[in-house]
Formats: sequence, structure tokens, C-alpha cells
Amino acid sequence: MPTYDMKNTKTGEIKEMFLKISEKEAMIKSGEWEQVFTAAPDLVTHTGNMINKTSGDWKDLLKKIKKSAGTRVANTIKV
Repeated sequence: MPTYDMKNTKTGEIKEMFLKISEKEAMIKSGEWEQVFTAAPDLVTHTGNMINKTSGDWKDLLKKIKKSAGTRVANTIKV
């Protein structure tokens, strides 16, 4: 079950509620509650260079691929 921020329309009180979707919809339909949307949390998905965070085996494989790619191919693999 998801968590919703619900505001009581009479008192202005905002509560975080753990509800089924059907329960939330029934509360909104009654007119006593409305759903409020707060700012989404800041998420950090990636920082730094991914090559620096990989194992030595992966770097060795990239070096082999780069070496055997030849000179006629635009070789842009960063090792």
C-alpha cells in the first residue's frame, strides 16, 4: 500500500496516511479529505566517472577491444 499526504479540508491538517487506493478515493469522494502533493525528494543516481568505479578485469577487456578494433574504425573507447 502506498503512502499519501492527505489534507483535511475542514481543519487544514495534513497527515501522511498509509492507504489502499480505494480507501484514498473514498476519502476524497467524501469531500472531507484531499490529496496534496509535496516536492519529490532529490535523488542522486550517478556521480563521478563510471570507468573509475569498475573492476580491473573490465578495464582489461576494454583495452583488448580497443587494441583489436584497428585503425580504420573510429576508436573512441576510453580506457
